[in-house]
Amino acid sequence: MNRFLPFLEWATTYKKAYFIKDLIAGLTVGIVLVPQGMAYAMIAGLPPVYGLYTALVPVLTYVFLGTSRKVAMGPVAMDSLLVAAALGTFAISNVADYIALAVVLVLIVGAVQLLLGIFRMGFLVNFLSKPVISGFTSAAAIIIMVSQLKHLLGIPVPNSNHFHEIVALTWQQLGNTNPYDLGLGILGIVLILGFKKWKKSFPAVLLVVVLGILAVYYFGLGVYDMKLVGEVSKGLPSFDLPKITIETIKSLWPMGVALALVGYLETISIGKAMEEKSGEETIDANQELIALGASNILGSFFQSYASTASFSRSAINQEAGAKTNLAGFFSVVLVVLTLLFFTPVFQYLPNTVLASIIMVSVFGLIDLDYAKYLWVDRKDEFGVLLLTFLITLFIGITQGIVVGTLLSLLLMVYRTSKPHFAELGNLKGSDYYKNINRFNDEVIIRKDLLIVRFDSQLYFGNSGYFKKKLLKQIKGKGSDLKAVILNAEAMTYIDATGADVLSKLIHEIHEMGLQFYIAGAIGPMRDIIFTTNIINELQKEFLFVTTKEAVDYFDNANQLSTLGARVAHQNKKAR
Repeated sequence: MNRFLPFLEWATTYKKAYFIKDLIAGLTVGIVLVPQGMAYAMIAGLPPVYGLYTALVPVLTYVFLGTSRKVAMGPVAMDSLLVAAALGTFAISNVADYIALAVVLVLIVGAVQLLLGIFRMGFLVNFLSKPVISGFTSAAAIIIMVSQLKHLLGIPVPNSNHFHEIVALTWQQLGNTNPYDLGLGILGIVLILGFKKWKKSFPAVLLVVVLGILAVYYFGLGVYDMKLVGEVSKGLPSFDLPKITIETIKSLWPMGVALALVGYLETISIGKAMEEKSGEETIDANQELIALGASNILGSFFQSYASTASFSRSAINQEAGAKTNLAGFFSVVLVVLTLLFFTPVFQYLPNTVLASIIMVSVFGLIDLDYAKYLWVDRKDEFGVLLLTFLITLFIGITQGIVVGTLLSLLLMVYRTSKPHFAELGNLKGSDYYKNINRFNDEVIIRKDLLIVRFDSQLYFGNSGYFKKKLLKQIKGKGSDLKAVILNAEAMTYIDATGADVLSKLIHEIHEMGLQFYIAGAIGPMRDIIFTTNIINELQKEFLFVTTKEAVDYFDNANQLSTLGARVAHQNKKAR
């Protein structure tokens, strides 16, 4: 049962001392979650109250199904922007239709995550490489920040997900800036940044919200044309089935898949970061997919949009001393109390205050240090990061993710198509064989023997390169060459094409009057050798445990060692 209901693991060992810590952490996170949720709903293009709805059922579901005990769930800036990008392509005439599509989108996100978790497909997130995520995240953070300028300045600007369009539209309206919006927004930014440096544990976000509401209420700033949140629906969300049609599913599923993977990656990366700090290791990658999927699916029945882990709130949760997922329950309690009793207060909350919260929150997503590191040490991966960044910034968020992922995969394929190929020599005074280009005068290079190492699996994408490199090395040795030894220690797999190329290559080498040996092949590799035509060309006697053993056999044609004989005559089940 612990596997299907992870909360049983911590609930059955729960200590009384944990309760106060979970209570304090949960309420502290909830204090931040309320204004953040409302702010992030604005990014998604939804009424602010939907951010609070997203902080209810999804968060509560994760309490029971999630495996990380430190992450704080709910609405986040990144997913909110992706929701806006997905729905921005539709010609939507009213808010009700927009909300209906957002609910269908989160249902698709949850379904994708749940299916991936059930079929244990969590490894798919590995295809979103760090350079792609960093480039995409940095660009998305900039888009979010500039999209909030209209609220900070108090000017009307049409929605857009393209950086240059937002900047151009904002510039056109700059003359209509409301000084009261601007002044209050800048004050909010200064206060949040100031408390971050002075005392991180202080809920500066709550202070800014309270000051904004008091300023409007007591000083009558609303009469100066300040843009306010306005009336916020009171009460809890009602149960309602999403309005699903084939057309909406066809239109939304690509972004639904992207949102599912990005949300999962955020949760896993944040959870792992929290684990490194706490020393606890509880995260199960596939169970996290199930937890996220169930959270988003159930949330769609109660009018929430995409939910995942928040880095800022997770950090607060850990710093406040959270011990278990029960802290998330207390955060939900605070949101429920807000929806039942305190929503009338938020009608006085200025949009510029929410904008200041958003801008400070997402600024930390811009990772210049990682870009500098790639520029110095990994220029090819820096290129992937930069292209992902530029495409996301100027062309589109979806295109940025897709193109960035394709670029990283192409880079991986290119690298595996031309892997490291080294000639080895005997390290003087030892049984080791090392790269002659790295050890130079420290190795013995023989004219009658060519020893090579191929540092990759041999498959259809690099088998031609392998053959070309080996034949070039053989030709370079000249007429003194008598035998070739392939050190296969770094080879983990040979596909059908690779096996065919290798067997034909061995045959070709034999026709040159040279002998061919394989040394150091691991169990799975030996299984492949014995079940393909390779063994027919190689002969069992020329499969060795170590390179030294192959060299000794070449020099003396001695009887194989006991271990060598076992390897040579193994069956395909041997390891």
